Amino acid sequence: METDDLLKKRIRDLARKCYQNNQYTFTGFLGLADLACFYEMEKELSYVPYKVWGGSEFCERVMVRFGRAQDLGYEEEFPIACIEVSPLAAKFADALTHRDFLGALMNLGIERSTLGDIWLKDNTGYIFCLEKMADFIIENLNKIKHTSVKCIRAKEVPGLPALDRQELKIQISSERIDGVLAKVYGLTRSGAADLFRQKKVFVGGRFCENNSQILKKGDIISARGYGKFEYLGQQGISRKGKINAAVMCYGRAQKR
Repeated sequence: METDDLLKKRIRDLARKCYQNNQYTFTGFLGLADLACFYEMEKELSYVPYKVWGGSEFCERVMVRFGRAQDLGYEEEFPIACIEVSPLAAKFADALTHRDFLGALMNLGIERSTLGDIWLKDNTGYIFCLEKMADFIIENLNKIKHTSVKCIRAKEVPGLPALDRQELKIQISSERIDGVLAKVYGLTRSGAADLFRQKKVFVGGRFCENNSQILKKGDIISARGYGKFEYLGQQGISRKGKINAAVMCYGRAQKR
């Protein structure tokens, strides 16, 4: 895994190249910790505009593009492809998991930074990847576990599978992030506090070390090892004075 210092150096080089050469530059796909590292550099990199995107609004692994059309005089899309991978014979296929898909890709010698999210729906996988890797994956990924598969470019980027989005109603004493996390994932307060000490909590892609932070409607919270949810805000007050709130949970299709 790349160290923070190496990652920051690479990001600085990309930002400088964009500014000096008047051209778009792109990182590879960044996980939560890498993205948080990038956000720590926002002030340092304020001289060059950027955009974050992973192929869909629901993607957790994302790329950073430096540059914008109004400065450079042209538009350049993110070099992201989406590959649809399905069993050749569905009747005899293994029940495939995210880990199975990722393991098969790693066995092809593919670097993790060239791969984005992997979504599963009805035993079919949707792999977000760098455009330059798409043909290689299509030509070489022919088996996952014991299941023969076929790969094609997805005709359209799929929506997050419905089964992996679920609205959850909760009752909380306040909108503190640790209390909401505890309710959403069935943790004790001390268990939730451990996630902050272990730097596993992110709000909007940024590290969150303040376990007493008050959430706002629309905040996106990720907890490594648990999942991701959007805080939908208050829905009223209970008879006992508790806050009725709602969150939209995103399931294992988003987990790493």
